[in-house]
Amino acid sequence: MEPRMEFADAPVEGALCGVIDSMVGYRMSGQSPSLHRGVPSPSLTFIVNLDTPIVAGTHAGAHDDGTAKPYDNILGGFHLHAAYLFEPDRQAGVQLAINPMHAREILGVPAAELDDIANDAASVLGDGLLRLRERVGNEPSWPARFDALRTYVRDRASAAPSFAAPRTEVAAAWRWMIERRGRGRMDDLSRYVYLSGRQLTKLFHAELGVTPKAVNRLIRFHYARYAIQEQSVAGCLSLTDVAHVTGYYDHAHLTREFRAFMGCSPTDWLAEEFQNIQAGGHHQAADLEP
Repeated sequence: MEPRMEFADAPVEGALCGVIDSMVGYRMSGQSPSLHRGVPSPSLTFIVNLDTPIVAGTHAGAHDDGTAKPYDNILGGFHLHAAYLFEPDRQAGVQLAINPMHAREILGVPAAELDDIANDAASVLGDGLLRLRERVGNEPSWPARFDALRTYVRDRASAAPSFAAPRTEVAAAWRWMIERRGRGRMDDLSRYVYLSGRQLTKLFHAELGVTPKAVNRLIRFHYARYAIQEQSVAGCLSLTDVAHVTGYYDHAHLTREFRAFMGCSPTDWLAEEFQNIQAGGHHQAADLEP
């Protein structure tokens, strides 16, 4: 069978803008089984799977040593290292990137209660997820599948209790970091929200499971990764330029941070993912809504 790769981006508009950062459908077949690095992101990952189970692990050898686990559908929290997905010869689904400030509203729990790499989505979202998966799978087109998911998200938001929101200081700190694309200083952030660094860190751990500094690094990395892939597709990649425009000291600093998050250099990641990037698999949610 000849390999096929199909990606479809859904517009995120209206009431869902700022709640869902992106929604992308994918379908692949005829591929050789392979290892894929799940990219750390400042968004939470929700995958409605429409084919064989998704096998995920915390390291490249997880499939061989038996620690990788299969999931029918996945919810991923904040992870500061790549997730490792062991991809079969065919796969299909819809991946949503959820703004963590709306985790309580949409998921019913704060992001801090999610395991970093992968969670069984049904254990968090309940039986309604099984009905959603069936409905999405039965729809004949990507626009219809996206509509089903939009309805599901809106219904969960409508049913959420009025207190399903993070602390005001956490939400304000999140907006501050997003607006600065991860380039702000932590002491400036503390002054902005009128909290000590220790107080803010405690609130972030309770809401997101990670520190403000880690979130800031993730946001900056997010924009650097998009700049890398966009320049690469355009045939004009300069890591020095990317480092300059995204707030790293230099090329070496960018490469160290990239390796810390991904376990490989930017050029190694591009070698692994360039086919997917060209096909549209990494183009979603380039800009984050505060």
